[in-house]
Amino acid sequence: MIQEGTNSYFVAELETGYVVIGDHQYFEGYTLFLSKKHVTELHYLQTDFKLKFLKEMCLVNEAVALTFDAEKMNCELLGNGDAHVHWHLFPRHKNDTPTPGPVWWLNRKIMFNENNYPTQEKLTQLRNKLSRELKLVLRKSI
Repeated sequence: MIQEGTNSYFVAELETGYVVIGDHQYFEGYTLFLSKKHVTELHYLQTDFKLKFLKEMCLVNEAVALTFDAEKMNCELLGNGDAHVHWHLFPRHKNDTPTPGPVWWLNRKIMFNENNYPTQEKLTQLRNKLSRELKLVLRKSI
């Protein structure tokens, strides 16, 4: 969908991956960084690509943190059954969950509630804000 230009969550294309806004926004600014290489584990990536992918993930993470005023960032490379390396980047704030801890401790019915899916207008705002900050962070890293 990204390559076809039909993914409304798409923010930016980097050398090693794609930045997309997460489809649920309980944690406002939840973003994914999807590898362009289809492998199940980081260690399957060639060293040069892997190092660049990790560097770009750090830059995307910084942009998310700055854009959404995160007090802490949770970065996770997950994928039970998903054959594609990708990062989940969660901007965190004090008291953003009933019990302090990982995002996955939040009840799934709350986290994935339909009220946490952004409207088209909100999605556009999230994408534009993150895109602007990402450009600044990338420029600064050169």
